[in-house]
Amino acid sequence: MNPMLAQIQISSWHWAGFVLCVLVFLALDLGVFHRKAHVVGFKEALAWTGLWVTLALLFGLVIAPALVPEWQLQQTVEFITGYVIELSLSMDNVFVIALIFTHFAVPSRHQHRVLFWGILGALIMRGLMIWLGVELLHRFDWLLIALGAFLVVSGIKMIFTQEKESDPEKTIVVRLTRKFFPVSSTFDGQKFLTRINGRTLLTPLALVLLLVEATDLIFALDSIPAIFAITKDAFIVFTSNVFAILGLRSLYFVLAGAIQYFRYLKIGLSIVLVFIGLKMVLEHYLPIPTPLSLGVVVLIIAGSILLSVKATRREKS
Repeated sequence: MNPMLAQIQISSWHWAGFVLCVLVFLALDLGVFHRKAHVVGFKEALAWTGLWVTLALLFGLVIAPALVPEWQLQQTVEFITGYVIELSLSMDNVFVIALIFTHFAVPSRHQHRVLFWGILGALIMRGLMIWLGVELLHRFDWLLIALGAFLVVSGIKMIFTQEKESDPEKTIVVRLTRKFFPVSSTFDGQKFLTRINGRTLLTPLALVLLLVEATDLIFALDSIPAIFAITKDAFIVFTSNVFAILGLRSLYFVLAGAIQYFRYLKIGLSIVLVFIGLKMVLEHYLPIPTPLSLGVVVLIIAGSILLSVKATRREKS
């Protein structure tokens, strides 16, 4: 049997327990640690990033094996590989979010709130996409090859398409929102709604939130198919996605201030997409072991970051 088809028995209690723990963490995050709006500094962001990475590894190595009887080394490797892929592909999302924040001049102390609520929406959207994807893949074997080809094409296009600095105001999300809802011209603290002259209006922060949600949806079209190259188990796909998304907020504050050090990261991500796509296309003819896939992805991302840092330091010296 193809190891990708091996299924672990996940009960509704496992799903409910995981979701409940995530909601508790998020409630503590917003209600305790970030109750008052403040600028998230590099050291704080790095600490939070380390915490989320540690929690993800603990889940895959200790918690899940203890709670799920069928969870073996294979599932642990699949989870960690999926998590690394999702976290890596999320890095490109960080730079787009930075562009949105800069365009709308979002105060640094309010950015965490936007990312917090954006992640809640992303969890719901990705959960639905994962459920649909798993159902379709179990019914149509050819879909895995089609998704693999899609990732190969996406990766190649990403390499050869020059980056254009788009205007967020011209996106369909902003244009439709402005058409159907009144939007104030100024921020009202960290509120998404405000009242002016007796009218309820969206604030620019609400526009930013909608754009962040739309951005995640677009990036999910690449990242979710990519993890299906590793496993089609819905629980592993969902949990690895959740941990990657939870770490995205702190990762933003770590990376956004050092974008110049990641000039080759996009090329690295493109190569990852092509590699994962080829793995999916060739799955029935030349299966690539998951541990090898993990090593290749880590090597590509680490190599692109290392080359970026060296190039930047060379220019500054």
